[in-house]
Amino acid sequence: METTIVYFRVSTKHQQRSGLGIEAQRAAVKRFAEAEGMQIVAEYVDIETGKGADALDRRPQLAAALAAAKKAKCCVLVSKLDRLSRDVAFIAGLMVQRVPFIVAELGRDADPFMLHLYAALAEKERRLISERTKAALAAKKQRGGALGNPVRTQIRFRLDRDQYAGRYLRRPRRHEPRGPQG
Repeated sequence: METTIVYFRVSTKHQQRSGLGIEAQRAAVKRFAEAEGMQIVAEYVDIETGKGADALDRRPQLAAALAAAKKAKCCVLVSKLDRLSRDVAFIAGLMVQRVPFIVAELGRDADPFMLHLYAALAEKERRLISERTKAALAAKKQRGGALGNPVRTQIRFRLDRDQYAGRYLRRPRRHEPRGPQG
């Protein structure tokens, strides 16, 4: 039975806490591995964005997965290509390391040429997502809607309110000395 190392990634702490992103990836990888007769020998998980030229430096578990796969002479298995990156140069950089990786969503027969094409499409998709998000935020702002995380906004409001109350409403009162009549 062929062995493999799996790598999972979510972009935010919120996704990590919910567990849904990791569990969905784990289920997809498990189905693929069983169908292909592969044995999973280790799992590595990062909670980090895939953006940026220094993405590999900020994802120590990916580096560890690659090192372990190289040592075990096996591949790294991921559920979807965008869990590695939506950046063609990053994907190409991984290929240069000579550690084979398989994308469960694409199948075992996705060769490096196909992976480059899919990475280019994912990179384009990332740009389109960014443009749609910026357009939606601009439209909301133009309509007078509040931008930002509503929870953080509420926390910030409470902190500002409490600081105001502490600073201005809870000042020690000055007592005027009372005279003999008072």
